[in-house]
Amino acid sequence: MQRKHPVIFYANLNAKEKPMLQAAEGKENKMGIMPIPKLLLNMSVPMMISMMVMALYNIIDSIFIAQINENALTALSLAFPIQNFMIAIANGTGVGINSLLSRSLGEKNHKEVNASAVNGIFLALISSILFAVFGVLLAEPYMVSQTNNPEIISYGTQYLKIVSLFSVGVFMEITFERIIQSSGKTIYSMITQITGAIINIILDPIMIFGLFGFPEMGVAGAALATVLGEIGAAGLSLFFNLKKNHEVKISFKKFTPAWRTIKSIYSVGAPSFLMQSIGSVLTFCLNNMLIQFSTTAVSVFGVYFKLQSFIFMPVFGLNNGMVPIIAYNYGARNKKRILDTMKYSIGAAIVVMLFGFIIFQLFPAQLLSLFNATDAMLEIGVPALRIISLHFVFAGFSIITVSVFQALGNGLFSLINSLTRQLILLLPAAYLLSRAFGLTAIWFAFPISEIGSVLICIVFFKHIYNKKIRPLEN
Repeated sequence: MQRKHPVIFYANLNAKEKPMLQAAEGKENKMGIMPIPKLLLNMSVPMMISMMVMALYNIIDSIFIAQINENALTALSLAFPIQNFMIAIANGTGVGINSLLSRSLGEKNHKEVNASAVNGIFLALISSILFAVFGVLLAEPYMVSQTNNPEIISYGTQYLKIVSLFSVGVFMEITFERIIQSSGKTIYSMITQITGAIINIILDPIMIFGLFGFPEMGVAGAALATVLGEIGAAGLSLFFNLKKNHEVKISFKKFTPAWRTIKSIYSVGAPSFLMQSIGSVLTFCLNNMLIQFSTTAVSVFGVYFKLQSFIFMPVFGLNNGMVPIIAYNYGARNKKRILDTMKYSIGAAIVVMLFGFIIFQLFPAQLLSLFNATDAMLEIGVPALRIISLHFVFAGFSIITVSVFQALGNGLFSLINSLTRQLILLLPAAYLLSRAFGLTAIWFAFPISEIGSVLICIVFFKHIYNKKIRPLEN
């Protein structure tokens, strides 16, 4: 007799038979049975909290740096595209691992679950080696390409060399967190990220200003505090995976790269990290556009990125909880749970972004003052924050929808959306507006491009719905 695929078999059971099977097996993952609102809270809230803590320590990092001088803050803004590129590759690979792991768990394919984990770790290690080489050879030429200010070049080179040489911390931290997230144990990701943040926050003032007998290291101290926090979080996350994540077995005994698995990871992950990498290209180009007006304009843009991360991170945390739910239920062929997850996620994202919009509209000067803002920075920054924040609500919808594409294995749609929004719409609009109307007009490029992104997301979702979601059984 031909054996039925376990997921197809389960999906074809009636409403009375499913609970009986679950009780018999006693192993049905919560992503397949827990009510969606409760599940989404259970999966997402720990990630939202941890990512908000991460955003907070990035803000605190910049607040401490701003106390050195404005050139130090500008240096970090110019270095940010490389740091963002690093995180983009780590997150992109993590998205691929997360999606493949969750889908394999939904399909009860435990061999592929374990293969996804170990090959993902292997990819993270290779990436960290490549960035270490960059830090040694190309950190200074990169800074020189953007400015001739020797102090800014020195600060930026110090920072980039350290975060690149020790990038193994961020790569391993994100990879181990995505592995444990895939099995629904997001509480451990929250613990590791908060631990990393606490390490960073404690070490920042000690190493920057030379407290408690430590040498005063300035910008280099900020970089060192960052990587030590990442390494500490990575170690703790590995511990949790080995001791608490019983659904995934991490073992490199007789390991050889599984190219089919790597291809599957990157089929989802590559569009994701390319999508995030486009943000690095955008930031690099905007920095070079803004520096033609003043270094203060670059600092404002850098401060905006730090501030907006505190608003966006809860939505990204929501994403991290949502993606495995959708991927799992797609593997289990449960249409209703997929659609319910989307509905609640979009609603929550819009509420969060609306709150952020209100904060940016009412308190822009107060937010900038956290970074030791000069009168020149306030003059540029107050209208910048108010104008850019007009796109927040639209962004909430786009972020969730793009992540749905990734969870369902259509990462290419996410890439196309990001490419269009940032390089085809935002960057040309910023250039044309700056040439025609000056510095302040640049910021209107953000809401213009985000409206375009929403329209693209709607078109792509209709296609995916008809092709992948509509044919599911329920």
